[in-house]
Amino acid sequence: MSRSPSDPEALLTRLEWTVIRRLDGLLQGDYRTLFRGFGLDLADLREYQYHDDVRHIDWNVTARLQAPYVREFVEDREVSAWFLLDLSASVDFGSSDVRKKSVSTEFVAVLARLLTRHGNRIGAILYGDRVDAVIPARGGRRQVLHLMASLSKRPPVPKSAGTRLEDLLRAAIGIVPRRSLLFVVSDFVSEPGWDKPLAHLARRHEVVAVRLYDPLERALPDLGMVVIEDSETGEQMFVDTHDRGFRKRFAAAAARREALVRDAFATAGVDALELATDEDLAGAILRFADLRKRRTQLAAGGGLPKHLEAGRVVPVA
Repeated sequence: MSRSPSDPEALLTRLEWTVIRRLDGLLQGDYRTLFRGFGLDLADLREYQYHDDVRHIDWNVTARLQAPYVREFVEDREVSAWFLLDLSASVDFGSSDVRKKSVSTEFVAVLARLLTRHGNRIGAILYGDRVDAVIPARGGRRQVLHLMASLSKRPPVPKSAGTRLEDLLRAAIGIVPRRSLLFVVSDFVSEPGWDKPLAHLARRHEVVAVRLYDPLERALPDLGMVVIEDSETGEQMFVDTHDRGFRKRFAAAAARREALVRDAFATAGVDALELATDEDLAGAILRFADLRKRRTQLAAGGGLPKHLEAGRVVPVA
């Protein structure tokens, strides 16, 4: 069951009233750090000052004048953002009345509308059991509705041998030519091999891994004898969740998966935003905005606050 209506207009209107309107009041001036542009034009040179980004030092001028000088840039505010959407069978899971796919749809709708309202363009690459749709980047509310309609009309993905997230990421390498903001929205339940193309994308683009999960995927409550189904293959088995040892082994296996995924994010050099099916979407986006603001401060020599180090927004170098 999903909390998202099948009518894209109705869903977007609801989100504009319940989430986007709330974010408007809370983000205030943080749109600049949340959706910064990528085009930089050289504007001027000046002497280096404490907390300047050392990457902007002009070494030729510094050598000639025997004093450190930095370049100043004028930033192009326009952002081209792409949503790389994993819509495989495992994303259709949810332990209560909200599925990961619903969370994905609402996140995409909110971020896409925030972007287009500020003059940016959004596009998408859709993956079910293969890459089967590309929505070219355009601007405006109509583009957001077009993307949401494309998601709502998709039939369920049949259970198969598994997901190859690598195929989605490698497709993006060829489809997105210019530097862009990429949101990889997935539960990252996949065959191995996706870490290398993710790192490849991160070298050219600004990449955010948006990881979907359900609390039941990380810890099992004591429910007695239950049937567990593999959401990728459809394989089922009876398990005794009353067995404390089994629950501990399940949690340990989940923790190992978590460590592998987070290590892959760290190696690729991407930020990870985790979205749970029982989580407030606006709160998660605000944490994301806070993370990006703090990372900008880090680049200028500041420190990362403790609440971000311990939270579910995962900053990586």
